Amino acid sequence: MPHQRQRADIGRRRRGIALAASLAALTLATACGGGGDEGRASVNTRPTSAPSTGVVAPAKVEVIAGLIGCTASIRVDADELREGVCRKGKDGYRITTFPAEKYKETWLESASVYGGKYLVGMRWVVSAKPELLEPLRARIGGTVRQLQGIGPSAAPGPS
Repeated sequence: MPHQRQRADIGRRRRGIALAASLAALTLATACGGGGDEGRASVNTRPTSAPSTGVVAPAKVEVIAGLIGCTASIRVDADELREGVCRKGKDGYRITTFPAEKYKETWLESASVYGGKYLVGMRWVVSAKPELLEPLRARIGGTVRQLQGIGPSAAPGPS
């Protein structure tokens, strides 16, 4: 019995570390890609049409990376999420998948503090430069979401 309790504790610690690492990576990824309206914390979803190819990516990092045209290197593998990164030419992509929709929504809620644009599908999120998301959406499906950060806006306000 004590051995099982130790394994459970180790599993919880790994998940906590993985979640913290993912949020730290999210901070770094979104800190460079911000811009736009960052005055309030909210999630704006701009509905877009279905992808022209009719493809909707499944919630598996390696499959989504293959649809993008790159090979993912897994950085986080936890019960709540899996995260991989890949490059296609000069462009970098961060692919995060979730075992259930509730984990994705929690992740997006946490990410809304930082703002930025994301390509969001059923149980997955892709982070990349904002200009890459719409062409990618046409290939793998999903919806481009603009998350509004908190804090002062980078744009000057009225005097």
